[in-house]
Amino acid sequence: MIDPEQRMITVRRHRSPMIIIMLTALLVIAGCGGPGNGAGGGRGNAPSSSIGAGKITGRITVLAAASLTEAFTTIGKNFRTAHPGTSVTFSFGSSSTLATQVNQGAPGDVFASADERTMRLVTGAGNAGDPRIFATNTLEIAVPPGNPGKITGLADFADGSKKTALCAEEVPCGAAARRVFAKAGITPEPASYETDVKAALRKVEQDEVDAALVYRTDVAAAGDKVDGISFPEAASVINKYPIVVLNGSANSATAAAFADYVTGPGERILGRAGFGAP
Repeated sequence: MIDPEQRMITVRRHRSPMIIIMLTALLVIAGCGGPGNGAGGGRGNAPSSSIGAGKITGRITVLAAASLTEAFTTIGKNFRTAHPGTSVTFSFGSSSTLATQVNQGAPGDVFASADERTMRLVTGAGNAGDPRIFATNTLEIAVPPGNPGKITGLADFADGSKKTALCAEEVPCGAAARRVFAKAGITPEPASYETDVKAALRKVEQDEVDAALVYRTDVAAAGDKVDGISFPEAASVINKYPIVVLNGSANSATAAAFADYVTGPGERILGRAGFGAP
């Protein structure tokens, strides 16, 4: 007859190899499920935020309102420094013209407009998702140094003896000007309507007009080439600047990183350029 204690020892000896096999199998399974080794936590199923983290590279094209020229040029330089291996090409111009180009299939990765109305032309056409407001701006009167035309305020834009320039009404600075004049009860008589705010500013810089209605940031960017004249109605018309990654972007990761940079570190640069906070 087998002693009960001997039987227990025998059974334990028989089970030990099986336990070892099971533990080994569990360790192998756990190892396969670890990061970078397949299903559940593998590289192919990792969250998009962890893929290529810190490796933003490649080229992007940013289409931006003309009034952003100086600030975005600096932001682009700083972005490239923060992300070596990236290249940012800018296309500055009238927001409405850029929006039309986007909707007609022009290549681009990021669009920054000088107002929300123009941005809706792009988002409404299904060419971009939800934009973010990153800056604000208001209008200011630009005159040649010393103000030889003796401009004092908005009323001078209705004086036929004064030579003035405005942005075309279909572009954001022109739309803002129309609203300002409506609030002031003034009907302007400009000598010319310009394609964008920089073109209107050049008229002043080249002493071709007595005054132009531009953004305060453009007056600041022009330095001693022009003088600025503020007016009370400007505070009632504020342009909000939105930015968005375009659906047709060939490098959406870097495009998104640039938009994030604008709404992050770029705010200080925009502030120094005279833009208001979002």
